[in-house]
Amino acid sequence: MRRTGNLFEKIPTRDNLRLAFSRAIRGKRDRRDVRAFGQDLDRNLSELARSMLAESLTLGQAVEFTIVDPKQRVITAPCFRERVLHHAILNVCEPVFETFLIDDTYACRVGKGRIRALSRAVTYCRRFSHATKIDMRQYFASIPHERLQELLEKRFKDRRLLRLFENIIGSHSSSTGHGLPIGSLTSQHFANFYLAWFDRYVKETLRVRGYLRYMDDCILWSDSPSSITAITDACRRFLEEELRLEIRPKPPRFRVRCGVDLLGCRVFPDRIQLNRHSQSRYRARLRDLDMAFLRGELAELELQQRSEALTAFTMAGGVQSWKCRQRVLEGLPVSGHGARTG
Repeated sequence: MRRTGNLFEKIPTRDNLRLAFSRAIRGKRDRRDVRAFGQDLDRNLSELARSMLAESLTLGQAVEFTIVDPKQRVITAPCFRERVLHHAILNVCEPVFETFLIDDTYACRVGKGRIRALSRAVTYCRRFSHATKIDMRQYFASIPHERLQELLEKRFKDRRLLRLFENIIGSHSSSTGHGLPIGSLTSQHFANFYLAWFDRYVKETLRVRGYLRYMDDCILWSDSPSSITAITDACRRFLEEELRLEIRPKPPRFRVRCGVDLLGCRVFPDRIQLNRHSQSRYRARLRDLDMAFLRGELAELELQQRSEALTAFTMAGGVQSWKCRQRVLEGLPVSGHGARTG
């Protein structure tokens, strides 16, 4: 396998760091740390470049907070300086990661995403009769640093770049020698790259024709329950032995005509619907917004904007959710998102 070199020296260049800064500030211009960094931009970027070249970066400054929707997760948001660093690295290295990914990997990629993954799942549901979902247990928290570094060395040969990767990876751990922080740009690409080796095993060794992955959600299709069993067993062995990951003990199986659960939806051969969990979340979040409006905590315009954003998610990609939305809206305490009912 050919490795790529001569990348490190492109990262600390003035033009690349300025591009990284412009990408890092998107949606964050009003934050105090962003303004402070930008007020003395040339000095801060020069200092960042010097630290990279001297390999003296101190990493790991981050803010942690917990979200509970759609499930409880600890988010680790790096400081702004490290956000700029991550963008600078990915400006140069993302094409190398990208060329290793198969077409049917949809997370964190330009031109891919959730909607295209759902559309592709419909195509596979039309071709095959059975499916299974392989889900890694606490995926980000369980990625072993040493194994990830070994696989990175199979794609990159610049030793300074590999030491920079090692510094970033080692700046966070969920347990000794394991874990990538959720909320970091580099983590998304490292995690996507790590399971790309599984993608290639599924497609090139097992020769599975129906397969897609969205980060650690992996769906495999086949025409018989027996082949699903054999595929699942082989996948479990590869993930445990080669990637040192654990999958949930009883991966769910689906008869395609009854729908396949993926990304908050139920995918059928002829349609996509919200699954029950997404319907419940939609109802609960709209009700929370309406109650905040009735308590005077939200203006009517903000209520409408946030409600429209929630509703747009339920409709994206041709998801059939009209009946669900009607039931939810009829039960809300605010009619038309701006007037009290009753």
